[in-house]
Amino acid sequence: MDELNKPDGDGLPSGSPKNDGGDPVNEHIRKKVDESWKQNVEKEKQEQKAPGEFVPPEPDFKFFITTLTLQASIALGHMANPSTGKTEEDPVQAKFIIDTLGMLKEKTRGNLNEEEEQLLEHLLYELRVAYLAKEEKK
Repeated sequence: MDELNKPDGDGLPSGSPKNDGGDPVNEHIRKKVDESWKQNVEKEKQEQKAPGEFVPPEPDFKFFITTLTLQASIALGHMANPSTGKTEEDPVQAKFIIDTLGMLKEKTRGNLNEEEEQLLEHLLYELRVAYLAKEEKK
């Protein structure tokens, strides 16, 4: 073993950093926190975007569940698939998305505000009715 990598009495190579408590800490494991990340995020938000550049909406629960609802509606054949421009039915995909929304309802119980809870309940009801109507026509 060469002198540079020869362990000190603490089991680490000589010259390895130690934390304030005197315990050995590997440099590559040591967590570095960028305190200015919040400022950078705010700066990016305030910077002007080029005309026509996509600016995503602020993420929130209502947007998330309405996006899933839109996907389920496409799978139910209520609207054209934006990728193909065709109206297609995929009942397996529709059921999966409806079940996913149902799971979200159960997992978020007690953590949603009244508006979010009512929206989720309404969207689930509408999708379930539409799904059952499609299944009955078969």
